[in-house]
Amino acid sequence: MSKKGRILVAMSGGIDSSLAAVMLHEEGYEVIGMTMKTWDYQTSGGSSKETGCCSLDSINDARNIAVNLGFPHFIIDIREEFGDAVIDYFTDEYMAGRTPNPCVMCNTHIKWDALLRRADKLDCEFIATGHYANIREVDGRHVVSRGVDGYKDQSYALWGISQESLSRTKYPLGHLKKSEIYDMAREREFYELVSKSESYEICFVPDNDYRGFLKRRVPEIEKEVAGGEFILEGSGEIVGKHEGYPFYTVGQRKGLGIALGYPVYVTEIQKDTNRVVLGTFDELSRDGMYVKQLNMQKYASIEGERKDTVTKVRYNDKGNPAVIEQVGDTMKVYFGNGVSAIAPGQAAVFYEGDDVIGGGWITSSFHQNREN
Repeated sequence: MSKKGRILVAMSGGIDSSLAAVMLHEEGYEVIGMTMKTWDYQTSGGSSKETGCCSLDSINDARNIAVNLGFPHFIIDIREEFGDAVIDYFTDEYMAGRTPNPCVMCNTHIKWDALLRRADKLDCEFIATGHYANIREVDGRHVVSRGVDGYKDQSYALWGISQESLSRTKYPLGHLKKSEIYDMAREREFYELVSKSESYEICFVPDNDYRGFLKRRVPEIEKEVAGGEFILEGSGEIVGKHEGYPFYTVGQRKGLGIALGYPVYVTEIQKDTNRVVLGTFDELSRDGMYVKQLNMQKYASIEGERKDTVTKVRYNDKGNPAVIEQVGDTMKVYFGNGVSAIAPGQAAVFYEGDDVIGGGWITSSFHQNREN
């Protein structure tokens, strides 16, 4: 056992997780690499070649790094638990008229739990990942904060991790920029990692055809939801028919299959009536929202106070100034200005400076001047 201790590193085969393992190895940790097989794309019925962190090539790339540096590497099959939690959630959210965020769900309920269980079996004190984020302890609480590289920062996807899990987690890349990671890989002659393209797709929908995925998962879906109505925001005027509410998301403009002579966006999904509401870009804006199923990080609770934050409503959102007010397991969020495409089902994350205060799931949005 090294003086630094034994650490289990999640290795997807990509440059980030590979360099995280390399850095920890060089720092003196006793590294054990682990690659998680979460999804077998061939069973999903898609037409594209299997890619990303679940592919055989990626698994082999992770193993080669471990072999070259002389530390153990294991592959664990978590397809069953991944399917039960993430795939079912993904399907159920769309069927409920919401827009799911499977990466956050996977981090929160699958990857960390799976890693920590294996870490315990392997006598590893810590786990590590290649996320661009930082973590520190403040007043007895473990707080995730933004990575130094603003373009690559992944703190948004980590709001749901429990305090217990965070206490055993390390993010070796949080203080580095992506360009520095490439430089480090070149210095170590990991040229294949440098040339490897990054995947931004959902791992179990690598052709990005989520409609096709839903049709394969719910065989009767087209019969059940076809022929719903497009209606206009405000007036409720019926302006056309659509393919079914699960095939649309708030903020969507392309692929609507309707021409009104001016740009329109999906502003609301009405599951119970199978209606999809359309409006202009201005009508897409809301200045308030409700967020539930909270996980607090920097503070155990902020009930009884109103706190100034920058709040993100999606992964690639730069964030908007907002005042948040906690009532039990619900956060009421008041934006200073309108925010476009607040989609129920997406995660909202509240920041104080670079620190994650906490986050939760968006349930609805509203106009402040229309609230009672």
